[in-house]
Amino acid sequence: MTRAMGAAMRRIHVGNALSAFGLGFTVPYLYVYVAQVRGLGAMTAGLVLAVFAVAALIVLPFAGRAIVRRGPLPVLLAALVTAALGALSLGIAGSAAAVLVSASLLGAGQAVMQPALATMIVDCSSAETRSRAFAMQFFLQNLGLGVGGLIGGHLVDTTSAASFTLLFAIEAAMFLLLALVMTTVRMPHAPRIEDAPAAGRGSWKQLLGNRAMVQLCVLGFVLFFACYGQFESGLSAYGVEAAGISTSALGTALAANTLMIVVAQFAVLRFVERRRRSRVIAAVGLIWAVAWAVAGYAGLGHGSQEMATAAFVSTYALFGLGEAMLSPTVAPLVADLAPEGMAGQYNSAFALVKQLALAVGPAVGGPLGASLHAPYIVAFLVFSLGITVLAVRLGRQLTEVQDQPWLAKSRVVARGGAPVSADV
Repeated sequence: MTRAMGAAMRRIHVGNALSAFGLGFTVPYLYVYVAQVRGLGAMTAGLVLAVFAVAALIVLPFAGRAIVRRGPLPVLLAALVTAALGALSLGIAGSAAAVLVSASLLGAGQAVMQPALATMIVDCSSAETRSRAFAMQFFLQNLGLGVGGLIGGHLVDTTSAASFTLLFAIEAAMFLLLALVMTTVRMPHAPRIEDAPAAGRGSWKQLLGNRAMVQLCVLGFVLFFACYGQFESGLSAYGVEAAGISTSALGTALAANTLMIVVAQFAVLRFVERRRRSRVIAAVGLIWAVAWAVAGYAGLGHGSQEMATAAFVSTYALFGLGEAMLSPTVAPLVADLAPEGMAGQYNSAFALVKQLALAVGPAVGGPLGASLHAPYIVAFLVFSLGITVLAVRLGRQLTEVQDQPWLAKSRVVARGGAPVSADV
């Protein structure tokens, strides 16, 4: 990595921390703000959460093409300004229509930030440093969310709309500060495709023709559906209804998840850096299967309440361990599968898959976790084992360099290739 790339990467990491810090102020309190503080009811609050997902699904297919054609930095700046406007307007919105419009702006901006920042990390890293760079990004995101949520919790007052306006104003300020920091970044030269095919035509056809990328997207959907899509929906409902977990214990479980990521991230990185990516993902599936089995004991084991609570907190900690293993593995693999100059398209496609999983996961898991306790645990334990199976199959589609990036002789990983033995 050159000195210029290192300087750009440091600014990108600062930006990641700032954006996560801003989001942490509002994300845990959004439902309460809309439903109770603004008095718009549970249905409107649910619609706001759905609008975030819908906005992301609408803009992400176009974000990839824009990143390919214009570069990630201009796209990121536009996304940050959009998100800041959404956050500011959401803080003062008093009607359902205003809240929904504001949420759509904030959701669209947040969604585009993800592939833009990921592409900037790709452009500023080499094959040898990419896993560590994405691990640092994930570490800072979780640290920023945790610290922001902690401070926001002390500032918020459910009897005062003004306190929430302050939170959203801080979030908007963080987005604008990030935009200011990003204007100082001097990105290294990276290929741009000026005549990139229109979204939905050639670029997507090329991506869908990459069998390894398609399999990774399927695997990614199951990963996000079976873990992230359950944290604040099905798994929390299961914990409250089946295991009798208190709201304070649920907060402790979420804190244990974040703490595991923050504490274990770089220890885990040293473990996974020299191992096949496909086998690391397969191991995560097994760890998460154990996590679901422990959750099953918490709700169905008929032990003491203290044992049930300890098991439930352990479930979230085990999920955090798996997340720490995935952060230096999956995102760099997406980048290494992309042909030269197409990292933005591939990052956007994977972000789209993530949003789909996060939209479907709560809708499926919520009702199951709340009422069908045993089937819920069994189903998601099977999904976790499915992650292992899909990861092993993916490994057969990857080149040696894609699965073991340390084998690369040059500073640029060979991208977009398929194994010689693959039936393409």
